[in-house]
Amino acid sequence: EFFLSQQRTSNISIANMNDDEDHYVKLVSADDKEFFLDRKVAIACSETMKAMLEGNFRESEDNIIRFPDIGGTILEKVVQYMYYKMRNQKATGPIPEFPIDPACALELLVASNYLNC
Repeated sequence: EFFLSQQRTSNISIANMNDDEDHYVKLVSADDKEFFLDRKVAIACSETMKAMLEGNFRESEDNIIRFPDIGGTILEKVVQYMYYKMRNQKATGPIPEFPIDPACALELLVASNYLNC
């Protein structure tokens, strides 16, 4: 099991990177913030990332996806949501609320629409 750790630069990194590098995909935001996301989570939670990682694209070979139109703060929130979604997808009881700052709601909506997640 792995966990996310918050760094001073607001990047999310996987604490246990000893596993096979192909297990993770690196996401790079418009402002060059880097996030490491479990490949299975990326494929399960985003149709766009699934197409990039399973198709005949450079991203499927490099395990790096660049998002020139999505800022680091928004991409970080998207990554948090993907893990939230995976944790709660089989919940039988009440699901905890996923907090969204109203100030970034529109940008988050645009990014989630693009990522189809």
